[in-house]
Amino acid sequence: MKVKNKRIHRKIRIRKKISGTSTIPRLAVFKSNSNIYVQAIDDLNQVTLASASTLSKEIKSKTLSNESAQEVGELLGEKLQSLKIKSAVFDRGGYIYHGRVKSLADGIRDKGIEF
Repeated sequence: MKVKNKRIHRKIRIRKKISGTSTIPRLAVFKSNSNIYVQAIDDLNQVTLASASTLSKEIKSKTLSNESAQEVGELLGEKLQSLKIKSAVFDRGGYIYHGRVKSLADGIRDKGIEF
């Protein structure tokens, strides 16, 4: 298998190892140049349980920054709390755990979700 994009290759390698369930969902991250998105996914039933992004109406800032990524994480954390989910598996999507991805994870942890 030849993959030109190194991030996609890392993403495939990570996805081989982790999977989400309805009680412990997989938190999949996608980051573009202008937005960041995260979904809580149940891989067994192939369902998205909750999602949040910088495009959500609840997010105040319109620019992508570490602060807005943390707001997105907190928003998803609140949604997971309302679904009575206490733990999850973090899928960084091949991105380095640094900067906006780390801020997103910290925002989710601030709401009491463990991973």
